[in-house]
Amino acid sequence: MRKRTQAREFALQILYQQDLNPEPAEALPAQFWETNPAPPEVCQYANQLVRGTLEHLTEIDAVISKYAEHWELHRMAAVDRNILRFSTYELLYLEEIPPKVVINEAVNIAKKFSQEESGRFVNGVLDKINHTEPRRYAAK
Repeated sequence: MRKRTQAREFALQILYQQDLNPEPAEALPAQFWETNPAPPEVCQYANQLVRGTLEHLTEIDAVISKYAEHWELHRMAAVDRNILRFSTYELLYLEEIPPKVVINEAVNIAKKFSQEESGRFVNGVLDKINHTEPRRYAAK
């Protein structure tokens, strides 16, 4: 498995845990890595996704809500909601990751960890975000 794919799957697990059992966000990754050892570059990218997603969570949730037609965020499956969250973070805030890669990875993770229809749902929402929302890359 590719390192970034593995990092995304770990980020999903951390965000899912945070979503269902809110704790101080700083403690989660450290606790997670104690029981799920991974190579440093995998931990680093997963931590970046978790930190960035949680730092921008209010804005990310607003963007997802805007494009998830007929779906309220709290009514979505928790796995789908958190895949959409970290993928939206990647799309809007990480310039070095091509949008096509972000969407493809999110769809594959949704197919692996969620329901049968989740891949299409995640694809549809992220595709709309990708083609409509302005990027929020940090100035270099």
